[in-house]
Amino acid sequence: MKGVFLILSVLVVLGGCATGGNVTQPDTGVVQSEKLGDDYIIGSGDILDISLWKDEAMTKQVTVLTDGKIVFPLIGEVKAAGRTLGEVKQDMIERLKEYVPEPVLNVDVKQVNSMIVYVTGRVTTPGRYPVNTRVTVLQAISIAGGVNSFAKRSKIKIFRQEGNKTVTYPFNYDEVVDGENLQQNIILKRGDVIVVP
Repeated sequence: MKGVFLILSVLVVLGGCATGGNVTQPDTGVVQSEKLGDDYIIGSGDILDISLWKDEAMTKQVTVLTDGKIVFPLIGEVKAAGRTLGEVKQDMIERLKEYVPEPVLNVDVKQVNSMIVYVTGRVTTPGRYPVNTRVTVLQAISIAGGVNSFAKRSKIKIFRQEGNKTVTYPFNYDEVVDGENLQQNIILKRGDVIVVP
């Protein structure tokens, strides 16, 4: 019975991905984002749609460069990576006020390219995967093809860089699949590494 439930769980997760979920299959390399909130933290490689109301010349699609900056007319370079969408928008509005009275600025994420997680070890397809902000450990393992028959399913670990230290989170695959200790099935963050021994 456990085996049937496991297969159904993986099919449901993969089915959601294939039918317009927030996770892309590895062959595309990019994630087409849904409308992200002002609390989304921008990363290098993300593509932003920026438009100033009633000014087509100030409507641009910009890529966040590797140095974390974007370039926009009139105000030049703006630090974007590591800041929220709302912070960048407010910064740009304040700087535009020097040139435009009461600017109405729209800043959206067109494409998420910076949300990368890594799944390594005893999974079918280890590698780096572009994902959205709401992908759990179980979903990421499923995207990587699931654990193989040699995996130590109770000893999976998630490694996360927080400042100058690396934090590890334990993950017991069978417990989560059985609906137990679901707090282990954390939402992944940019750069997380899942190791399946």
